[in-house]
Amino acid sequence: MSEYMIFTDSACDINPDILREWKVGFIELSFRFEGESKDYLNSQMNIKDFYARMRNGEIAKTSAINPEKFLADFEEVLKQGKDILYLGFSSGLSNTYNSARIAAEELSAKYSERKIVLIDTLAASAGEGLIVYLAVQKMNEGASLQETADYIESIKLNLCHWFTVDDLVYLKRGGRVSPTVAFVGTVLGIKPVLHVDNAGKLISVSKARGRKAALNAIVDKYGELSMEQEKGIVFISQADCMDDAKFVKSQFEKKYGADVKIITDIGPVIGAHSGPGTLAVFFLGKVR
Repeated sequence: MSEYMIFTDSACDINPDILREWKVGFIELSFRFEGESKDYLNSQMNIKDFYARMRNGEIAKTSAINPEKFLADFEEVLKQGKDILYLGFSSGLSNTYNSARIAAEELSAKYSERKIVLIDTLAASAGEGLIVYLAVQKMNEGASLQETADYIESIKLNLCHWFTVDDLVYLKRGGRVSPTVAFVGTVLGIKPVLHVDNAGKLISVSKARGRKAALNAIVDKYGELSMEQEKGIVFISQADCMDDAKFVKSQFEKKYGADVKIITDIGPVIGAHSGPGTLAVFFLGKVR
């Protein structure tokens, strides 16, 4: 069985030190603040400083990874005689996966004896991170590249993303809600409950009156949808709202006996679109 390496990108919002501990390769997306010429990698800015700048009205812009970056990083692995399993940021939200596909096609012609398997996770933030975690567990159990890839393909549409945001202005900028809905929601204190659908796109599902109601609503989704309530694996990501993340974690454990493995920061590339105060939960469910 050929040795292989799992690759992902920084949209998974798993700390780079943890990815290295998992022996996962990763490629970083970049962002810049409007009016600045400097591009920052996802991990280059202190996350609290990033959200402080957003709260002060600065606007962050993001861009997909270009194929040349994938070419360089993938080729380093192929030269070592290893195959690659890339688990990528949802194509419904970014062109990053397509850049990886372009690079893989070029490298497959050059390294015909090697195997490059790409999976569009249709996931984002720690949802993508949870898929990476599950792939690592499978690989560590001795599964081949194809066995691991088949497993991920079989469960990726069971990966539930449920989240809420604190300020609708960021979703308005991205065209997720209309200016009227954003204005009325802000005035009335309405918080949207959203998820990522089977096409890997964000959709609004319901509205809650107030932050606590929205947090409880996404916890309740676990009870409604989870494949395995007790000891089911949960990842939580948060955008500078750790107290809320700790509250949600306690609710998962108290109500369902769930296993909250990770609370992670939502990095700048995802946070630029969702804003400070975003709280998201991820788990395997009967359906997304």
